[in-house]
Amino acid sequence: MASRLTRQEEELTCPVCCDIFKHPVLLACSHSFCNGCLQRWWTGRPTHECPVCKTTSSSDHPPTNLVLKNLCENFLEEKLSVSSEDLCAEHGEKLRLFCLDDEQLACLVCRDSEKHAGHKFLPVGEASGRCREKVQELLKPLKQKLEVFDEVKTNYDLTENHLKVQAQNTETQIKEQFKKLHQFLQEEEETRIAILMVEEAQKSQEIKERRDGLSKDMASLSDAIQATEDQLRADDHVSFLQNYKTTMERVQLTLQDPPPLSGALIDESKHLGNLAFRVWDKMKDIVSYTPVILDPNTAPPSNSVSDDLTSLRRLKYEERLQLPDNTERFDYHRYVLGSEGFNSGAHSWDVEVGDNTNWALGVLAESHPRKGEISGEYWRLGLFEGKYRVFGKVTHITDLPVKQKPQRIRVQLDWNRGKLSFSDPDTDTHLHTFTHTFTKKLFPLFRNFDDDRDISLKVLPGKIRVTLYDHS
Repeated sequence: MASRLTRQEEELTCPVCCDIFKHPVLLACSHSFCNGCLQRWWTGRPTHECPVCKTTSSSDHPPTNLVLKNLCENFLEEKLSVSSEDLCAEHGEKLRLFCLDDEQLACLVCRDSEKHAGHKFLPVGEASGRCREKVQELLKPLKQKLEVFDEVKTNYDLTENHLKVQAQNTETQIKEQFKKLHQFLQEEEETRIAILMVEEAQKSQEIKERRDGLSKDMASLSDAIQATEDQLRADDHVSFLQNYKTTMERVQLTLQDPPPLSGALIDESKHLGNLAFRVWDKMKDIVSYTPVILDPNTAPPSNSVSDDLTSLRRLKYEERLQLPDNTERFDYHRYVLGSEGFNSGAHSWDVEVGDNTNWALGVLAESHPRKGEISGEYWRLGLFEGKYRVFGKVTHITDLPVKQKPQRIRVQLDWNRGKLSFSDPDTDTHLHTFTHTFTKKLFPLFRNFDDDRDISLKVLPGKIRVTLYDHS
């Protein structure tokens, strides 16, 4: 026997097909029918009359009954929702419980079955709340990871912008130096600019690829977070628990932290350092050679390296540069290093300190940390609070009795013999010598912290001596 129709179903039933209206139309007599039912009823009949009251219709295509159409569609949706309510596939009972051991929905019969013997159960509402809390806890590290990725991406953007500025400045310096050379060096200039452009393109592409990869990871994290939060906002406990395993897998997504951008900036030293010396055989009379070139990629925001990479100036607070936090750059110690390190041989360079009242010169081991106040291996001499002092790895701070204030300091490193000496070349006065068995590559160290921002530390050009050998 067919189930008895409810009053609502009777009101929404077509008199012809006895089913819920489909595309109902309204006749002038106020009766409604399915459009298809009415057209089939009229087929073959001499007059188009109402199937119920036999009133003749004046229109072959009566208008749609929109109110009735909406009521029928809403009724069918509600009916479908009720009819598709989740039942236990094994017992046909409503899923009222959640098995904590198997992490799956269960009915009352399941609870008492052998399959779930000894298992713990909670009502779906209580289980949903507990599981939501667990998911929320697992969601926190994902959000934190996204914040870390966002910070790294911001630094990527800053690095790329700074790289472009570096490339532009480096190109300008190359052109200015080449203007001093004879016209026949034009090809050399173009070659070096081309190398610079290749490096910029390669490093820009590397940053772009890393940023694109990071954006994909961020998108994955964002999608995972959004999908999980949508599940957490869902009011339907059953639906949430049905997707619980998938949600747990999503929030346990693991992604590797992006690696630091090491060596991502333009190697200005390679392009500008000793540029004129490298073409001395073509233009010997106008060439100068500086034995140590500063590496601007190590300079903190409070210091500015000159365009020719030989001078170091302290900046006013409002002048400080916005620089990327690349791995080569110092922050706490505020050192600037030479572009080239030494792990053998004898080396010497002169630095003009002038009237600078707060400076330091020396060498620093390649392993010295660049970030934070952690100290490492370094040996330096400096002027601080009116006193000349030496600092070293195994040497306490020691004041030096300097009678005449030097305008220049000569730094001499004999790596093989383990000696680092400081002297005044103008008066040929020895200031101090460190002795140590060096085992690591050492980089020239510079620190300018003078309050007079117009005073720079400047590495002075060395004397060029050319010796020709007859190999015949």
